[in-house]
Amino acid sequence: MYRLSKIFKEKGLKLTPQRIAVYDYLMSTKEHPSAEIIYHDLIKEFPSMSLATVYKSLKVLCDAHLVQELNLGEGNFRYDALVEEHPHIQCTICSRVEDILGVPMTLINQEIDKHTDYTIQRNKLYFYGVCRSCQAKEA
Repeated sequence: MYRLSKIFKEKGLKLTPQRIAVYDYLMSTKEHPSAEIIYHDLIKEFPSMSLATVYKSLKVLCDAHLVQELNLGEGNFRYDALVEEHPHIQCTICSRVEDILGVPMTLINQEIDKHTDYTIQRNKLYFYGVCRSCQAKEA
């Protein structure tokens, strides 16, 4: 909580109970929920919270680099509180999304630098496949 209030103060942003709730929700899960899922799960605790408030909170958290937005081509975004650059993998059957940790993104960035005349500033890398659970169902 102290870290969050300090960051918000540094960025001149208002720290509201809704923003705290959305951030805490994302920090407490390894899932990569959409705004609709976050809203559905938080409405029990915050009955006056609207879906628009969740979207606005997510935008503020993304702009403050406390949360990252994932565009996996599903027509809506998912969110991740792990903001360090890392790839994600999505199951093409159940749509589950997982972090891929331990892949040195700096090496990938250096390889891209070698093959282009760009200076890499950031990246988002997505892989698609079939998760173990869905593989077992298909067998």
